[in-house]
Amino acid sequence: MSGVPQNVGVIGGGRMGAGIAHAFLMAGARVHVVEQDAGAVAAASDRVRGLLQGSRERGMPVPDDTAFTLGTDAAAFAECALVVEAVPEDPGLKAAALTRAEAAIGESAVLATNTSSLSIGELAAVLRRPGSFLGMHFFNPVPSSKLVEVVLGAQTDASARELATGWIEALGKTPIVVHDAPGFASSRLGVALGLEAIRMVEEGVASAPDIDLAMQLGYGHPMGPLRTTDIVGLDVRLAIAEELHARLGDRFAAPDLLRRMVAEGRLGRKSGQGFYEWSER
Repeated sequence: MSGVPQNVGVIGGGRMGAGIAHAFLMAGARVHVVEQDAGAVAAASDRVRGLLQGSRERGMPVPDDTAFTLGTDAAAFAECALVVEAVPEDPGLKAAALTRAEAAIGESAVLATNTSSLSIGELAAVLRRPGSFLGMHFFNPVPSSKLVEVVLGAQTDASARELATGWIEALGKTPIVVHDAPGFASSRLGVALGLEAIRMVEEGVASAPDIDLAMQLGYGHPMGPLRTTDIVGLDVRLAIAEELHARLGDRFAAPDLLRRMVAEGRLGRKSGQGFYEWSER
């Protein structure tokens, strides 16, 4: 037994969805990725295969192509004990994806969302079985991140919690259990630090590398808040900040610099330019 379900579904094959698929593949699961159209399926295939190739180059045993499927039909989730939704951080998109996934899975399956800030309770409101629903917040980049937040809604069953934490441990990652609150534990702290670092750049307090070094060498952080923002994506950081601003007030107001950089397409690593220049994406 690998400790993970035999079949795992992922709805959304972007950077996070591909990373989640890769994690379960490497742990021994068969993974079924569902996207919205043929173009998105092709892009998701490239991402998953690229991650598997990276593992292969590091000398790790990698499953062959029969271990995963990619397509547009959610019927692929019929045998999955777990389906993780990993579409962009938009309430409407997530609600639609979750409704679609729930209609395809069995009664005993666990349905999870990879949201980093949206209310589990509000997303659960569109579902028939909210007791089997929770948050599984993976971190970017998924292959190297060791943390996953298990976010419990008011109606989440104890059995779903136990299954989720066990599966995460089987991935070689550490679960922390948090209750449904704006930003959960990680985003609330991480975004607060990231926004303040951006304000410091905006005010000319110090350069981005020096601000990052202050946190790395002064406080023992493995990576500074601005490089982290580049990796997460400035557009993602802005979307989460706006959600937290609406729920928690002005301390999460996005700096003008962040809005300007997003408008200019300077989104961090994925665009090649953010607070740093990126040659590899």
